[in-house]
Formats: sequence, structure tokens, C-alpha cells
Amino acid sequence: MNELKLQHVTYVPRDLAPGVLYVSLEYAVAAHLCACGCGAKVVTPLGPAEWSFTERGGRPSLRPSIGNWQLPCRSHYVISDGQIHWAKGWSEAQVLAGRNAEEQRRRDHYAAQERERGFWRRLWNWLRKVFGG
Repeated sequence: MNELKLQHVTYVPRDLAPGVLYVSLEYAVAAHLCACGCGAKVVTPLGPAEWSFTERGGRPSLRPSIGNWQLPCRSHYVISDGQIHWAKGWSEAQVLAGRNAEEQRRRDHYAAQERERGFWRRLWNWLRKVFGG
């Protein structure tokens, strides 16, 4: 498979068609059948600490790459403007390093969110104290 067509959905269907990337913006998830043709369902959560989805002219892109390390096929590819760009496979050490880096990005993202919430919470409490709210 060299190409994925985009289909916006609210709910990802139970049965996926080959060559289609289903994207639910409401539920922040994308799904497709593995591009290698093995038939495995690949689900990617969308969000600032997960995969990013963009669309240009109806052609989807997902970042970072899709690494199906848990599947027997171990396929690795990038979806860019609806095209599948095959990437090299990763060793177990690379997979572990990638997972660790992904987890660190998540921790950093949520820590930054908590710091921002903490600032607004402190500001709100200060305003309530000053204005007697």
C-alpha cells in the first residue's frame, strides 16, 4: 500500500477498509489497517503529547512515524499528504529508546500543563482575596 485516503468520522467503524485513514477529531483518534497489508488495525491517539494530525487538500498526515513494533510485521512508515513513506525497521534497543523518549515527552507536556494551571489557580486565589470574592 502506498496511499491512504482520509475519511472523517465521529466513531471509528468496527470494520476498516484498506487504504483509508479514519479520523475522529471529536474523540482525538485516528485508525487504519496496517499499510503492509497484514490486516492489523492500527489506532493512534491524537493530541499534543501523542500523534499530530494535519490535513492538506483532503490528504492526511500523521506525525511522528507509525512503528508497529508490537505486530508480527513490525512495519514502520510515515503518513504524509496521504502517501505512505516506508522507513527502516528499528532494533529492540531503538524501540525501547523511542518508547522512553515518548514517555518523557508525555511527562514534560503534562508537567507544563500543571505548572500553567498552578499559575492560573494562584492568580485566581489572589484576585478572590484582593476583591473579596
